[in-house]
Amino acid sequence: MIKFHPNTQLLEQHVLGALPASLSVAISAHLELCDDCCDTVAALEQRIGEQTFTDDAGEELTGSQELLDAQMSAMLSDITADTDVDDFAIQSAKRISVGDRNITLPRALSHVGMSRFVQAGKLARSRLELDEGSIRTSLLYIAPGGTIPEHTHTGFELTLLLDGTFTDEEGEYQPGDFIWLDHKHDHTPYTEEGCLCLAVVNSALHFNKGLSKLLNPIGELIY
Repeated sequence: MIKFHPNTQLLEQHVLGALPASLSVAISAHLELCDDCCDTVAALEQRIGEQTFTDDAGEELTGSQELLDAQMSAMLSDITADTDVDDFAIQSAKRISVGDRNITLPRALSHVGMSRFVQAGKLARSRLELDEGSIRTSLLYIAPGGTIPEHTHTGFELTLLLDGTFTDEEGEYQPGDFIWLDHKHDHTPYTEEGCLCLAVVNSALHFNKGLSKLLNPIGELIY
């Protein structure tokens, strides 16, 4: 059962098309797994659509019906006069093999390029090809029995669990859980059975304890 979801503000920005591609992809992937958030988004789309065509008083936008009809007719004429044909095909879901698992990814990831997995111990990472400056998006696979040492975040970290389970100080996470963390959170992810996550970060991790502090200079290479 999914317990962690995007907040309403994030979903509203997603509906408005105001989020970076990485966050929109993550939310779209979550929506494929979460009926509750799909219902919320449908309600937001209806409300925002109604607001788009009404003014602050809730009245119809000014302009005569004749003018609106003429604009619609002109738009349809332009569309039907265009002889260019775009090829379109529904992309099949992408499957990946990592560790000993074959995993079907959400369709939201079907058109996103991905690098090969790079492995370090029980952690393997594939960077998604989204050119967004400081924002980095990756698929992270943690093998059974693997953990990431306790760390916090100098920016934000979004984790969408796609396969398997993991735990941290807040409890256990299931596929579809959408976990948003920032500098106020310290956690130590651990997975008994192995897991695959979609991770979006905009700054390096900061490791807090013991020898793991030696990883801080390369924290941005891990996620």
